[in-house]
Amino acid sequence: MFSKVLIRTMSSQPIKEVVVMGGGLMGTGIAQISAQSNHKITLIDLNQEILNKAEKRINDSIKRVAKKSYKDDPKAGEDFIAASLTNISFATNAESALATADIIVEAITEVLPLKQKLFKQWDGMCPERTIFATNTSFLKVGDVMKDVARLDRCGGLHFFNPVPVMKLLEVVRIPQTSDETFAGMSAWGKAIGKYTVACKDTEGFIVNRLVGPYIGDAIAMVERGDATYQDVDAAVKLGLGYPMGPFELLDYTGIDLHKHINDNPDFPLKRPSKLIDQMVAEGKLGMKTGEGFYKYNKK
Repeated sequence: MFSKVLIRTMSSQPIKEVVVMGGGLMGTGIAQISAQSNHKITLIDLNQEILNKAEKRINDSIKRVAKKSYKDDPKAGEDFIAASLTNISFATNAESALATADIIVEAITEVLPLKQKLFKQWDGMCPERTIFATNTSFLKVGDVMKDVARLDRCGGLHFFNPVPVMKLLEVVRIPQTSDETFAGMSAWGKAIGKYTVACKDTEGFIVNRLVGPYIGDAIAMVERGDATYQDVDAAVKLGLGYPMGPFELLDYTGIDLHKHINDNPDFPLKRPSKLIDQMVAEGKLGMKTGEGFYKYNKK
């Protein structure tokens, strides 16, 4: 009884030490906002080159934040940059960071067996108090965590790209998630400046469950010849008041990402598209390649 009470007490303590797994765009953004909010953060990736790029991206982004937030007080901006960068460590070996982690946020590629394997490994390396969170955007959290013993300390934290800019954070609980764990994840989300919304472990959570069919229907309309993609975008912006249309959104998030999600056998709502397949084959992936449905000036 005492040990159970002790574990519940530890899990309700404020999150201070954060380990982010994966040095891509999402992991880098999560690490940045954690450091800016005075958390000790370790960003882990097996590839040193990826870590080097992540470090440069974080440095540049934090400097931009300081320039905007402290434009009337350059000294305060310099202190903000120094403090934020001091909070971040980069490593290819996770063992040391895992030994003292309050929370792990996994932000690796959306491959279910890989996520399952890694969380099972981390389960044997972390203190009992450590919360396990996945940033998956479409896999079920319960499936990701199926081999983990500490299911009461597992959940989902779904961030949106670009993480330093997008305010929303979906906090996802599986049936076994304890109230203390859920409260801890939600409190940490608020501490890093996010607006948190709660969701059960359902396919796509809230946003992607809504936006997936919307995007799929828009693509189907164009493939059938019902309307052009330009007119669909215009209709959505002017008729629904959305800031961008579905095809502008695809260009922004990456057409290859849409294909990857909808080709994934573990995604129950997948809707493959010949149009999307063709564009990916032609290297037209959106803003990041300079051309998708629209053309962009690459800097």
